Amino acid sequence: MKKTLLLCFIHGFKGGEDTFGEKSEFSQHLAALLSAALPRVEVRAITYPKYETRGDLFECVYRFRDWLLEKVIDIEVANGTPSPTVDPSVRTILVGHSMGGIVAAETVIALASETPIGDDNNDHDDHEDGDRRPGKAAPSLNSLMFPYVQGVLAFDTPYLGIAPGVVAHGAEGHYNKAAAALTQLSSLSGMFLGAGASKDRQQHKGAEPKTQAKALAAPEAKHEQQSQKPNEPKSGGGGGGWASWGKIAMYAGAAGAVAASGAAAYANRQHITEGWSWVGSHLEFVGSLARGEELRSRVANMVRLNRELGVGFANLYTRLGRGAASKEVSMVGTVMGNQRTFCNLPKKQAAGVWREAVNDKASDEPTAHMTMFEPKENPGYAQLSEDAKNFIVEWSRNEWYESSSEELGDKGTEMLI
Repeated sequence: MKKTLLLCFIHGFKGGEDTFGEKSEFSQHLAALLSAALPRVEVRAITYPKYETRGDLFECVYRFRDWLLEKVIDIEVANGTPSPTVDPSVRTILVGHSMGGIVAAETVIALASETPIGDDNNDHDDHEDGDRRPGKAAPSLNSLMFPYVQGVLAFDTPYLGIAPGVVAHGAEGHYNKAAAALTQLSSLSGMFLGAGASKDRQQHKGAEPKTQAKALAAPEAKHEQQSQKPNEPKSGGGGGGWASWGKIAMYAGAAGAVAASGAAAYANRQHITEGWSWVGSHLEFVGSLARGEELRSRVANMVRLNRELGVGFANLYTRLGRGAASKEVSMVGTVMGNQRTFCNLPKKQAAGVWREAVNDKASDEPTAHMTMFEPKENPGYAQLSEDAKNFIVEWSRNEWYESSSEELGDKGTEMLI
């Protein structure tokens, strides 16, 4: 009987069907490489349709598992498999980008557990059971999982959180832009102050610097105060840097603007409430990245699945190359170093196989993260494809593969949505 290796691609936060390249170019390319490398099986590529990356991660995993189950059953029926749950003709590789890798890991952990997603009574509406919440250990492993997942291949999935450098470098850029904008605002203060204020400034010419209108400064950070030279004037008055904003707001008649804004906000309170609900729902989904114990537990489970069931587990993470000059970040000094990655990398904990995917064109971590599957934006696209192929070939060349009776050759690929 011919067998099928099913590649299932899962996008990440706010992604979609085009995450893996325009018209799923990368998924089709990888499937073609595998068809040539694994001629005894048929290789198919399917992409999980765009889903809402919001709400409870647990619910997202449940919906994905149901969808995958239907796809696998359809193929098993078409193949005429006698006992698909005992000896399946379909094995799946879950391929996830970013948060999609976490969805993939949670799915296979649930499939390999004795109990399905949810509690012992299979009531997925009651998630307070605690036996199978995201990141928690499976009580025992079931080698007869269905659908059968041969491996989880992640692309830049922050299994251990997002690297501090992503926040530091990004925050520095936003800080500099904000400082420039505030300087522009302060330079316009004369237009609001008018002639009366000008006279007032002349009368108080000899007053202390804190009474003068000046460029707005952010609140003084501890490390900024320590690094300030003795003869440099401080950028704010006694009330801190942001006190200057209060002065300009007062002279510019900002009280009226605030009142008008308050009235508008009240009139649109329903939309604002809905907006915060939308934001909160998405924060709930990505909130798992901030729960360290859950992250470590999830990785430990995947390592256990690899050790006991032979489920492959690897993460191809982005690292900036020549396109990003090594520099110190003024907000954090030299702590970040020159290895700029999107993912927080494992240090001592066993975490599967992590291999870098260098992007010599991207200038920052988010860009490298989002352009992994775009050949024009990622000079390392070919190497990325080759590394992905090699991982899957290594995981798939086993007894199941060798028992496939039909030499399929290059069958091409199929897109199922």
